[in-house]
Amino acid sequence: MSDDSTPSYDYDLLVIGSGPGGQKAAIAAAKLGKRVCVVERKHMVGGVCVNTGTIPSKTLREAVMYLTGMAQRDVYGASYRVKADITVQDLLARTQHVIGREVEVVRAQLLRNHVDLVSGTARFTDPHTVSVHSDTGGGSSLISAGAFVIATGTRPARPDAVEFGPRVVDSDGVIDLERVPSSMVVAGAGVIGIEYASMFAALGTRVTVVDKRPTLLEFCDPEVVESLKFHLRDLSVQFRLGEEVASVESNGTSTITTLSSGKRIPAETVMYSAGRQGQTAELDLPAAGLTADSRGRIAVGHHYRTEVPHIYAVGDVIGFPALAATSMDQGRIAAYDAFGEPVRDLTSLQPIGIYTIPEISYCGRTEAELTADSVPYETGVARYRELARGAIVGDSYGMLKLLVHTGTRELLGVHLFGTAATDLVHIGQAIMGCGGTVDYLVDTVINYPTLSEAYKVAALDVSNKLRAVERFAV
Repeated sequence: MSDDSTPSYDYDLLVIGSGPGGQKAAIAAAKLGKRVCVVERKHMVGGVCVNTGTIPSKTLREAVMYLTGMAQRDVYGASYRVKADITVQDLLARTQHVIGREVEVVRAQLLRNHVDLVSGTARFTDPHTVSVHSDTGGGSSLISAGAFVIATGTRPARPDAVEFGPRVVDSDGVIDLERVPSSMVVAGAGVIGIEYASMFAALGTRVTVVDKRPTLLEFCDPEVVESLKFHLRDLSVQFRLGEEVASVESNGTSTITTLSSGKRIPAETVMYSAGRQGQTAELDLPAAGLTADSRGRIAVGHHYRTEVPHIYAVGDVIGFPALAATSMDQGRIAAYDAFGEPVRDLTSLQPIGIYTIPEISYCGRTEAELTADSVPYETGVARYRELARGAIVGDSYGMLKLLVHTGTRELLGVHLFGTAATDLVHIGQAIMGCGGTVDYLVDTVINYPTLSEAYKVAALDVSNKLRAVERFAV
């Protein structure tokens, strides 16, 4: 430091956690020429995202889709399978390969940007210092920094009333099952629960989904949710919505889930998905002048700054939206703000992707929101079965829905269900981000045959509806 009155620290920035948010914060600061350190447990480089969450679950989904032949059954018949007897080892082989590769990518990116990676668990001793307990047998060491980014992520919440074990698992333990269960109860039909429910149903497991909420994925378009429920029922999934789990019993070989209504559901395995808990218990936040709420989450303000000005928090540990994609940008913005680099706020127009079988994705407003706000709109729908590419990939059930303002013709929302939904949504997102209208899609040329052509079909559909209203007015 050029100013002798400025305290001297070991690092300009210390990041606790190497998941998407922590990794991008560290690299952003390193690009600004700062001295950066990341503290992470040895076996968790890449964070929950790479090791137990996003990457394993999405890789598992891809393995399920391939080995079961799900995507090709519309072409080759309902009995088509790539492998008749699918084992957990078959599924994990692909998962472990991808996890290993992603861990090395994270390590390489940190190394390339001269970021020090310290193996261990960090605990604050004061607002500018952490004690790092080494998990490689090196004892503890004190590391100081001018600024901090807390990116410790979350873990599955475990209610005291549920006794977890080999037959009763959370979303972390589900990927460690010894065999594909013949039957399963999924308690909690949030995004994680319903994603795993669809994967195991595709493998042939008889799945029962229990949730105290009366509707499934209530934040999504109801037509899309109904399509998902139809396809899951076709895979023999049973839904017990509006029901609460009273207890779960296991005798080592099977389980009984008792609902508050008195229903008792036998199953080989129970996956209990009761939300997530922020991993802040070991940080000793009070030593840094911070607190966490009952779910272990840290409150943040502008640019993800906590109540202690030089300490930031990003990613799942701050709560909604708790997505890997948003966490990455939160980390970048926090690092820029810490060192006075000009930065813009994230746009509020963010896509949501749900990796069920089939996929769901949307961006922008829903019909319910537009109706509640008295915004006049019209819908345009395209079915994959109308597209040549839909027939080629074997998807006859996919759909795309556009929501268009009837006055300005502005694109207000896009909702997708089916193959590549989480990729296709970004076309609509880009148009909405630029304030585009449906006329752009009507007048542009889209490659043929592609699933992207659904945008053209849906745009023409809504344009024709709007034209009919205009002609009537004349």
